[in-house]
Amino acid sequence: MKKILTFLFMLLFVVVVKAQDDDEKEEREMEAKDSLEFNINTVMVTGTRTSKKIIDIPYAVERVDKSEFKFNRNVSIKDILADVPGLFLQNRYGNHDVRVSIRGYGTRSNAGVRGIRILQDGIPESEPDGSTTIDAIDYNSLGGVEIVKGNSSSLYTNAPGGVINFISDLSYPYNHVTSINQVGEFGLRQNGVKIGLLQNNYRFFLSYNYRNYDGYRPHSNEYINTVNSIFDAYPDSKTQIEILGNFVRGIIKLPGSLTLAEYNADPLQARPLAVTQDFRRETQKGRLGVRYKKLFGKNDNQEFEVTGFGAIKDYINTTNTLYTLINRYVLGSTVRYVNKSMIAGRENEFSTGLDYFYQTGPTSDYDNVGGVKGFSLLAQNTETLNNLGVYFSNQVNVVKGKMDLLLTGRFDRIIYETTPLQYLGSIDTTKIYQQFTPKIALNYKLTPNIAIYTSFGTGYDTPALSELNNYPFSSNGGRTVLNPDLTAQKSLNFEIGIKGTLQNERRELFKKTYFTATLYNSRVDDEIVPFVLSDKVFFRNAAKTNRTGVEIGLKNELVDGLEVVSNYNYAFFKYTDYVARIYDINGNITDENYGGNILPSFPRHIVNLILSYKYRVNKKITILAQADGDYIDKMFVNDKNSEETGSYSYFNSLLGVTAEFDKFNLLFSLGLNNIFDRQYVGFVNINDSNGRYYELGQPRNFYSGLNIEYKF
Repeated sequence: MKKILTFLFMLLFVVVVKAQDDDEKEEREMEAKDSLEFNINTVMVTGTRTSKKIIDIPYAVERVDKSEFKFNRNVSIKDILADVPGLFLQNRYGNHDVRVSIRGYGTRSNAGVRGIRILQDGIPESEPDGSTTIDAIDYNSLGGVEIVKGNSSSLYTNAPGGVINFISDLSYPYNHVTSINQVGEFGLRQNGVKIGLLQNNYRFFLSYNYRNYDGYRPHSNEYINTVNSIFDAYPDSKTQIEILGNFVRGIIKLPGSLTLAEYNADPLQARPLAVTQDFRRETQKGRLGVRYKKLFGKNDNQEFEVTGFGAIKDYINTTNTLYTLINRYVLGSTVRYVNKSMIAGRENEFSTGLDYFYQTGPTSDYDNVGGVKGFSLLAQNTETLNNLGVYFSNQVNVVKGKMDLLLTGRFDRIIYETTPLQYLGSIDTTKIYQQFTPKIALNYKLTPNIAIYTSFGTGYDTPALSELNNYPFSSNGGRTVLNPDLTAQKSLNFEIGIKGTLQNERRELFKKTYFTATLYNSRVDDEIVPFVLSDKVFFRNAAKTNRTGVEIGLKNELVDGLEVVSNYNYAFFKYTDYVARIYDINGNITDENYGGNILPSFPRHIVNLILSYKYRVNKKITILAQADGDYIDKMFVNDKNSEETGSYSYFNSLLGVTAEFDKFNLLFSLGLNNIFDRQYVGFVNINDSNGRYYELGQPRNFYSGLNIEYKF
C-alpha cells in the first residue's frame, strides 16, 4: 500500500511539473479568467496570522466559500466541511457533539473538540485549555470557512491538529433582509433572519436562527437559538473597528451509546439509563468582542491589531449519576504587529503577537435523580484557567518570486487551578504546563499558480480541564481534584505537499483543475487517551504513536458548468510502546501490551466524490444539481483493537435554484441524504469499559429550504 501511495503521489507531481511550461505561457490569460472556485490566489489570514494568498502559505490550507454549502442542510459542521480532504467528522446523536479529526488529532474526545483550535471571526470559540463545544455558530450566516490542516502549535495554543476559522458573511454589496426557512425529516424545522446594512464607511450584520429537531433516535431532540452580530466601521482608509457579539441558548437530549448486541437488535434505540436519568446538555452563553486594526508607516507597511472580548457561559450536564452546574466567566485579548520591509533586496514580513485568555467559575456536582437535581452536593470547586502565549513569525523571499522561508515559534504557559468551595474530600490543586514550539517551512513556486511546500516543527497539546479529573488509582490515590500524572502530549511533525491551479480556456475538457496533495508524518509522545472506570471517563498518557498519511484533493471543471470533485485520505496511525493498565470492578490490576495496535475511531481510507452541474437558465435564474458519495473504511473502537465497525458508503443528492426578481432574491433547496438508507456506525464512543461503542449514523432523510431576500 505504501508503494502504491508513493507512486500516486509522485505521478501527480510529475504530471503537474510537466504542465509547468504550458501553464507559464498562459498565466496572464488564466489570471484574468480564473474563477472564485478555482482561485489559488484567495487571501486568508488563519494560516499564518497575516494576510497571505493560499499559494504563498507553506502549509496544507483550504477555504470553503459559502457558494459551496448554501444549498445544504446546514445544521452541523459536517454539513459545511464534510468534503474537505483530510477532515473526518463524526456527528454524535445526529447534529451535535461533532468529533472533528485532522490527522488523528481530535479522536480522543467523545464530547467536543480537542487538539484543533476553533475560531469564529478570529476570536476563539475554544476554551483556554483547548476544548471546544461548537454550538454558538450560525451556519446560515457564514461567508466562508478557513482550515489549516496539521500542526499549528507554533502560532496557536493547543493546535497540533490545525485551526478552523468560521467567518461571517460581510461581503454583501447592498442592504438586505433575508428570511431563512427549512424543514426536514425527523422533525427538523429551522427558521431565521439575516439583516445586512451597508454605508460608505460601515457595515452592520445581524442574524438570528432557531432550530428544532426531534432526532431519529428516542431522547435525541434538541432546540437551539443563536444570534450573531458584527458592526464593522472604517473611520478612515487605514483604520478598522469591529464590534462582534454572539449568543446561544439551547437544550440537547442525549440518547447514549449502545453495546454491539443492542446495536444489532435495534440501532435506533436509546440507552435505557439515558432516558430514565434524562441525559442532556443545557447551554446559555454570550460573548462580546471589540477589534481595532490600524495601518501605518511608509506605504502602509506596518499593521497593528488588538482584540478584546468577554464571555459568560452557563451549562447544565446530566450523566448516569451526576447533575452538574457549570458557570464560566471569560476574558481574553490578542495583540499582533506586522512589519513588511526589504532586507538585502528581498521582501521580508515579520509578525509578533500575544494571546491572553482567562476563565474562572464554579462547578457543582449533585446527585442526578431521574434528571432532576438532587439535594446531595457531591463536589463544588472554583476552576480557573490562565493561558498566556507569545508568538513570532518571519517570512522572507529567499529566491525572488519563487521561494519563501517561514520561521515561526510560540511560547505557551497554561495554569490550571481548582479550589474547593466546600471541603468534600479533595484539596486544592494547581498544575502548570509550559512549552516553546518552533516550526520551519519552505514554499517554492514552480509557476505563479503552482507551489510545492514542506514544513517541520513541534506540537504541544495540554489536557483539557475535564480530562484532568483524578481517579482512585492515580499516584496520589485520588486525593486531589486534578490528576497529578497526566502530562501534555508532544509531537514532531513533518509534511511535504503540492497545490495549485491548471487552466486552459481553449480546451474542450478539463478547462480548470485545482489540486492539492500532502504527505505527512507525526510522532507523538505521551499520547492522551481516554479510559473508563466505574462508568466514568478518565484520561492517561499512552507511550508513543506514529501517524503517517496522505491527503489528496482534485477539483475539475470538465466542461462549462460541470464540476467533478474527488478527495482521498489515507491514514496509518499506530501505537508504539504502549502498555495499558486495566482495572476491573474489584480493583485488580493487569497490564496489557497495545504496542503495534491501531488508533481507534479513524479509518485508514476515506474517499469522497462529488458531481455537480450548474445550468444558467437566463441572467436571473440558475439551477444546480449535485450528487455526492462517501466511502469510509472500517475503524477500531478501542485501544485493544478487539472490535471494529464495518466499512460503509452512502450517497446524497440535492437540487438548488436561485432566482432574482427585481428587489427579491430567492434560494430554493431540496435534498435527500443517505439515498439508499445505508445502516452504519456514525460515531464511535472509544474505549468504553462496558462495550458501549456504537451510535447509529443518520438514516435516509430529506430536507427542503426556501430563503427570501429583500434588497433595499
